[in-house]
Amino acid sequence: MPEQYDEMFTTPEMAEIFSARTHVRQMLRFEAALARAEADVGIIPAEAADAIAGGCQVELFDVVALYREAATAGTLAIPLVRTLSTQVSDEGRAFVHFGATSQDTIDTALVLQMREGLDALVEGLLGVCEGCAKLAKEHRSTPMAGRTLLQHAVPITFGLKAARWLALTTRQLRSLRAQRRHSLTLQFGGAAGTLASLGSAGMDVAQRLADELKLPLPDLPWHAERDRIATIASALGVTAGAMAKIANDVVLLAQTDVGEVSEATAPGKGGSSAMPQKNNPVDAMMALASARLATGTVLIILSAMANEHERAVGGWQAEWAAIPNLFRCTSSAVDRVRNLVSELQVDQDRMRQNLERDNGLIMAESLSAALLPYLGREETENVVRATCKRALATGSTLTQSALEEPEIIAVLSPETINRALDPAAYFGSASVMIDRALAVYREAQSLENQ
Repeated sequence: MPEQYDEMFTTPEMAEIFSARTHVRQMLRFEAALARAEADVGIIPAEAADAIAGGCQVELFDVVALYREAATAGTLAIPLVRTLSTQVSDEGRAFVHFGATSQDTIDTALVLQMREGLDALVEGLLGVCEGCAKLAKEHRSTPMAGRTLLQHAVPITFGLKAARWLALTTRQLRSLRAQRRHSLTLQFGGAAGTLASLGSAGMDVAQRLADELKLPLPDLPWHAERDRIATIASALGVTAGAMAKIANDVVLLAQTDVGEVSEATAPGKGGSSAMPQKNNPVDAMMALASARLATGTVLIILSAMANEHERAVGGWQAEWAAIPNLFRCTSSAVDRVRNLVSELQVDQDRMRQNLERDNGLIMAESLSAALLPYLGREETENVVRATCKRALATGSTLTQSALEEPEIIAVLSPETINRALDPAAYFGSASVMIDRALAVYREAQSLENQ
């Protein structure tokens, strides 16, 4: 993808977290922490650790040149370690990168980036939740048509639809928090995962290194076992898909022929080069595009799990591009949906008009429920189907048709019929469900503030 398009499918914050410069900075952070950990256990002199840490300043490196050399070397760690060695005084040079392998440096740097990336995604999801919660509360009783298979089904409220968006997003919030806690660990195993060059002090160094970087120490090095990475990637893919669900609902509701919601207008947003009357759903559209890019990238990471023996040839390397792209595109999807729901324009009158456009036929299930105790299932189905057909054929409302049906008026009073065919009386447990979604969100929100 051309660089100029990359900027359309990320956020400034995530672009910075997964920039080349940040990756180099995190690799240098690993190298400095490694030197300090080794000095703490007496493997290298303290003066050497200080000299190495002093050289681990990203400002001292030509990042573009490092990546250019990495294309030839096959790994960024080789030119980075070589350049770092030239920045370190004589007493520390021999101990640069001591006991580590390229993958230790690259993977741990990526884990540190992913930690920041997950924090940014969680913050974005909280914004989505806030927008959805506001819509759920404001439109708790706003009636609209529920749709199944893109056809009118039974009445719902727009507040319930927003509450489902809220519950969906809250689940993603919890999922990404769990990934941050359990799947981000230190990578440190040396040449083939044994830490042999550190002798009996290997695990001591590993623990000190983990403490320095504030990362959990895993049970074993995981150079060629990519389940943690794949699990995080899958969680991001699901999050992107969840954002796509919300955006897709909005796109469908914003169609000219439906017109129940629209995106907030802004200068330069949503116009057409040929049709000046249009207000295109830009945030929803870009959320959908970003989500498709994100979920497609997950497959690359999953397919790369079949690593060879103790170090992958191709699979691990594919992650270098796939993981940053996955975080960038997921962040774009989250950010676009956050913008979308926080300023969504809701047309309650249009919702009511669409709800009534089929002359009350949307209430056929409610009429069936009222008749069922008196007529039984088979007879109820026959009577209601015939009543609906008559309403369609004559252009009358379902209420009028029901009031003229002898089998119905024989068992239901006019008041009962009118009540059964009132959309506002057929929301079921919608209000309770909204409260449940709001309560779960408040609980998740309180955990964030602790």
